[in-house]
Amino acid sequence: MTESRDYLEMSFHSIQCFSKDGKLQAHELGQILEIAERDGVIDNNEMRVLQNIIARIKPHEVDDAMKAKLDEISEKIKP
Repeated sequence: MTESRDYLEMSFHSIQCFSKDGKLQAHELGQILEIAERDGVIDNNEMRVLQNIIARIKPHEVDDAMKAKLDEISEKIKP
């Protein structure tokens, strides 16, 4: 079985999102999560990419929609 390369697509998508206005919107984070989930499993590479993306979000950028999406991701990738 070959290794999934979804994490590369996730990274590329996040770069596009951040480059628009320097911020990531909740729906954009949701799109990145959808890439990770489309094969039914969020693997270690995808978790790493999600964590790196989340680390770039500044606290003042977290609105209610982003908080809900972050909580959803946290539930899905916790050990």
